[in-house]
Amino acid sequence: MLLPLFVLGAPAQTAQAAQTASAAPAGFRVENGRLLERSGNDFVMRGVNHAHTWYPNQIGALAHIKAKGANTVRVVLASGDRWARNDTADVANVVAQCKRNRLICVLEVHDTTGYGEQSGAVTLARAADYWIGVQSALTGQEDHVIVNIGNEPYGNNNYAGWTADTKAAIQKLRAAGFRHTLMVDAPNWGQDWAFTMRDNAASVFAADPDANTVFSIHMYGVFDTAAEVSDYLNRFVAAKLPLVIGEFGHDHSDGNPDEDAILATAQRLGLGYLGWSWSGNGGGVEYLDMVTGFDPNQLTAWGRRLFDGANGIAATSKEAAIYSASGGDTTPPTAPGTPTASGVTSTSATLTWAAATDATGVTGYDVVRVNGTAESAATTTTGTSTTLTGLTPATAYTFAVYARDAAGNRSPRSGTVTVTTATGGSTAACAVGYRVTGEWSDGFQGELVLRNTGASAINGWTLRWAFAGGQRVSHLWGGTATQAGADVTVTAASYTANIPAAGSVTLGFTATRGSTNPAPTAFTLNGVACTVS
Repeated sequence: MLLPLFVLGAPAQTAQAAQTASAAPAGFRVENGRLLERSGNDFVMRGVNHAHTWYPNQIGALAHIKAKGANTVRVVLASGDRWARNDTADVANVVAQCKRNRLICVLEVHDTTGYGEQSGAVTLARAADYWIGVQSALTGQEDHVIVNIGNEPYGNNNYAGWTADTKAAIQKLRAAGFRHTLMVDAPNWGQDWAFTMRDNAASVFAADPDANTVFSIHMYGVFDTAAEVSDYLNRFVAAKLPLVIGEFGHDHSDGNPDEDAILATAQRLGLGYLGWSWSGNGGGVEYLDMVTGFDPNQLTAWGRRLFDGANGIAATSKEAAIYSASGGDTTPPTAPGTPTASGVTSTSATLTWAAATDATGVTGYDVVRVNGTAESAATTTTGTSTTLTGLTPATAYTFAVYARDAAGNRSPRSGTVTVTTATGGSTAACAVGYRVTGEWSDGFQGELVLRNTGASAINGWTLRWAFAGGQRVSHLWGGTATQAGADVTVTAASYTANIPAAGSVTLGFTATRGSTNPAPTAFTLNGVACTVS
């Protein structure tokens, strides 16, 4: 499906020439293919997307996003053409909340999504008119706000018009007095499979009189191999054209993106990334939620991967210098109280601790597992209690807590608490029924019925099995699935965690497969074998 990639060396010279001739922007600026703050510090976005326009009452999510370690949030807004318009007052409040939570705000208009293919989608010119209409909320915020002109501004029809339309929108905003760094999304639903953005990026950059435009690629099913990810990103870096991965996920309806390669390559090249999305997805892509129901204490498998995994946000994010400049807060919070454990089951435990104190306010807590002198992230939360799930039965764990303030200062570590999970049930306490409910050339849909055959309720569970035919779970409902090689682990959702005596819960999933699709032959529940029915 992908076309050959072409060298971008010559356009890079054009881009550099435009940069040399440009006036100094008011806040963020692009220089030599890098995004810099006014101070000259290199800024690498590490953050997520938040669907504000559809969930305006969830503005508190920005605090939770910051508490997980993000330095940037990309906020979905609407021009009023397809969704209810976010007016000037609302935009000003979003910016204020970003600043309050020490986040860089990337603001985007979503009504352009899929223009030319999606009914009701509007042009980039219309998006530019929206920005001009709310300009008073943005003027003076150039150190804190990047304007993403329009989300995925062309579908897969007539996308050759992207180049001229993007140049015109940039110039329209500059003529109106916008001095912000501008961000432009690729066509082809953001994935640029026809390489329109890649092959015309230098001329688009040169069309910006401020030489202050960043390009945004969205990586979903088109980018399903490490080679494709690396080739695309490296082309922009070699051409000294600024690029951000404005959206990506761990799975998608159009294919399975290689999120490990996306994260690793972005870190290696020093490129920003913004995962999609915090919470509230629908239409069959609910698996892209990072937390369930906007609850920061209910990280999904995707959320855990993005925030706490290799090359993820917690490990690589650095707060913008505008928030930590000289004279700022350098005093850490006090240590939280030593946590206490309650509600310990075979796979979960609840920890509670006394709050830390801080002169400017505690914004979050990092819960860590302690193993001798080593630590590993367990979860983050904005409250003083959290429930840890997915633990192994009959295992001792030691946990501690750190507090963080708005400046990113981290407290001394709390005292530790050791928790020993309960043992699992007997072999005869469960039975699992497995069946394929639908199948296609390279995938299938399956169903699992988990039965409690014991005399007492099961409260909290972890189910494990191994596939023998190379199958890989894409999405599962009724629990949270992770997979390492052939081995699949599913932890209970809140609504399936309790299985009464003689009761059952049903899980459904979709998965990819090869030429064969053998059923698993063994399952364990909380570490103990179940009968297979």
